[in-house]
Amino acid sequence: MLAPIHAHTGLPAALASLEEVLTDAFALVMQARSGVPAKTAFAVANLLQLSTDELADLLHTTTKTLRTYREANKRLAPAASEQVLKLLALARQGSEVFGEPTAFRRWLGKPAYGLANQPPLALLQTSGGIDLVAEEVSRIAYGDFA
Repeated sequence: MLAPIHAHTGLPAALASLEEVLTDAFALVMQARSGVPAKTAFAVANLLQLSTDELADLLHTTTKTLRTYREANKRLAPAASEQVLKLLALARQGSEVFGEPTAFRRWLGKPAYGLANQPPLALLQTSGGIDLVAEEVSRIAYGDFA
């Protein structure tokens, strides 16, 4: 079941409050420093159609830890929070370029020519990897496949 979409931002209502953070690198870093709630990570995973195990792998933790944090309303550490926020920005960018989350998710799982034939999903474990995937999505948006 998909979450309701906030009309102004195109993001699910639960994530719409982060819209400004996604467009301002300084605000993103400051938000990451204070941590994002674990439930935000689950909402981003839902948006990207990631399983809980895939989310845990990307954040270098266990599914048990993520669930415990969510149940206790705890915030993630700054590095994991930054990753979640950058994944959210990537999800928004991907839905704009690919038109629907399913098409973007499919692309994430397939080898990408511009990423040395690595599946983009495999690169999302680091902040730099997320940046590389975002750059590739931008190239696709502008028709530059080489």
